[in-house]
Amino acid sequence: MSAEYATFGLAPAMRAGGVLANGDYQVHRDFVDFIVEGRPLLYQLSDLDAVSPLASDIPPAIFTAQVRSLLLEAEAPLDGGRYVIYGCPECEGIECGAVTAVIEKTDTDDDYVWRDFAWQTDERVDLDLNGYHGIGPFRFRGAEYRSALNSLLSGDSGARRRVLLIGARVAVLAKLAAALRTIGIGADITHDATNVPADELRTYGAVAFGRAVGEPERAAVRQSFERAGVEVAYVDGLAPIVPLLVAQIEHALDRSPSELRRLTRLVAADGEAGIEVTSTCRVQLTAYRLDRLYRTHTQEVFDGILEAGRHRVALDAKAVKGESFLVARTSGSVLVAAMAH
Repeated sequence: MSAEYATFGLAPAMRAGGVLANGDYQVHRDFVDFIVEGRPLLYQLSDLDAVSPLASDIPPAIFTAQVRSLLLEAEAPLDGGRYVIYGCPECEGIECGAVTAVIEKTDTDDDYVWRDFAWQTDERVDLDLNGYHGIGPFRFRGAEYRSALNSLLSGDSGARRRVLLIGARVAVLAKLAAALRTIGIGADITHDATNVPADELRTYGAVAFGRAVGEPERAAVRQSFERAGVEVAYVDGLAPIVPLLVAQIEHALDRSPSELRRLTRLVAADGEAGIEVTSTCRVQLTAYRLDRLYRTHTQEVFDGILEAGRHRVALDAKAVKGESFLVARTSGSVLVAAMAH
């Protein structure tokens, strides 16, 4: 099969971390995704929980080596001229499974070709059994391909994965900070950002306010960041529920273009959830509820594969009565909504 020309680009992406309904933790990963014909390549393959080798939390020297490898300035790491396109977000071992492809330059011109995509778990790959049939080959114009990848070597590939937590309930803030650090997000607690040096403020990607923080205090924090010339995302905590707050912060830290996200809409009203996804994927819905004694109740209300488009999901009335909230999660994004009654 001859490779047809396709456009090549890069965009920030995220593997959403979080505290799951069963108590497990999922690590947060920021990475650069490959945009082929205007869509993330990851979405075109299948519903994978995976990241590209261009992750922001790897050492700069390794990040540079990964870019150079994709430019074919180093030998292929796998047999048959194969390169890892997406791998396990929790480790680097191919034993967990990885999407690989042959990357080569054409003989007659300056183009790059990605072909023979496959799911690989050891040194050899069986294309008949584990190949992604119908995906590729893709032919990228050399100038466009090199320009996109070389831009990573001259720019800042890192993400500001620290959050400033401000609130009145110290115990909740401490638990939230611990949960965020567990999934790979730095967190600091303060009551006043007025005297924080500008260089330190620039390390934060988001500020989360507790419900008890008044508008004067919020305005003072915003002014501190404005004086430092720092743009951050501001999160208004919906409730003192740690997994819910983690999900809100995860969404705030998502730097991927909104038009390239997989999960784009979540509304919760009248006992049902409205969800919109841009490609077929697994969606998990978790309900969190505060009772009259401010105890937290958690229930997983939906876990299934949804096709691209808008969907309505009926919810268990007991899970969403009173003050309740929904968290929708896919492998690459997370959304939060308060239940409207």
